[in-house]
Amino acid sequence: MKLLNRFIFAGVLLAAALPAPAGSKADKVIKTIDKVNSHWQKTHTDPGTAFWHNAAYHTGNMEAWKLTGNKAYYDYSEKWAEHNKWMGARGNDPSKWKYSYGETDDYVLFGDWQVCFQTYADLYTAKPDEAKIARARQVMEYEMSTKNNDYWWWADGLYMVMPVMTKLYKITGNTLYLDKLYEYWTYADNLMYDADSHLYYRDAKYIYPKHKTNSGKKDFWARGNGWVLAALAKVLQDLPEDNAHRQAYINRYKAMAEAVAKCQQDGGYWTRSMLDADFAPGCETSGTAFFTYALLWGINNGMLDAKTYAPVALKGWKYLSEVALQADGSVGYVQPIGERAIPGQVVSAESTADFGVGAFLLAACEMARYCESH
Repeated sequence: MKLLNRFIFAGVLLAAALPAPAGSKADKVIKTIDKVNSHWQKTHTDPGTAFWHNAAYHTGNMEAWKLTGNKAYYDYSEKWAEHNKWMGARGNDPSKWKYSYGETDDYVLFGDWQVCFQTYADLYTAKPDEAKIARARQVMEYEMSTKNNDYWWWADGLYMVMPVMTKLYKITGNTLYLDKLYEYWTYADNLMYDADSHLYYRDAKYIYPKHKTNSGKKDFWARGNGWVLAALAKVLQDLPEDNAHRQAYINRYKAMAEAVAKCQQDGGYWTRSMLDADFAPGCETSGTAFFTYALLWGINNGMLDAKTYAPVALKGWKYLSEVALQADGSVGYVQPIGERAIPGQVVSAESTADFGVGAFLLAACEMARYCESH
């Protein structure tokens, strides 16, 4: 099974790396990908840590590599992985491992230190070497051996870890990854999903009516919901067709997609508080990019009706490529690291971040694929 997966992966990469016809719409998008990614990598030569914000960039970089075959992209992520010793948090005593919020080495079970495993798994799949995923397997298999199921207590965590589990399942064939994926997601879904709006609260602190916008509305953070919708797309990409819980993920993905589409602004972007545009008004790139990516993925993979969702996704891409993208290749209007919409917070053309660039690259890759078939 492992060998077959590697051959399939190699074949997909070979096909994806074939150049688009000169002057085609796809070719234009691929040039945008290179403009953005080359600018980022040239201006960020220090590999940096394996913590979530940097690691989230690499999920976009690896998708750009899969699409284009550009070796510089691959080498950049490989250098980063080697710099971080193919690890997240580096604590070596499982009895001290924690999963509340923490940025030190004891927070091994905290999902923000696990998103790096997505990229390590992709690098392994391209060039297998057990050392690349040894720590990922150690951490995740220890985690799955515990009785706890509340590891994903904040919306961002779904993006950080759900795709790790499907990727490691594809590598190892261990179905426990899929069983625990559903168990952990069920906990998170029961905690944060609002069945009326079909959107996710960022975490328990923001559940209505305990928390409201200034005008008394439910407050759903755009980037938080972007993390979730993107996570569901990534999981569905890798999840076996016959998985017992596949339909549950599809149902949640489609319900969210419909809700997300309804609150897009005329300018193609989503505001930071999705149902109250006046709470923190103006465009925001990271949430918009994740939504655009996830909607385009659904169209490209037959999960969403193109007639209904293509206008939404294309408006999102128009914003990303004409407003967020700056002349020098930087990506602007990215809300800084945080966990909510903040009234009065200024987000400008100069506001950029690694995770925002990663989200932009994900959206751009799906846009290129969309252009190849439309």
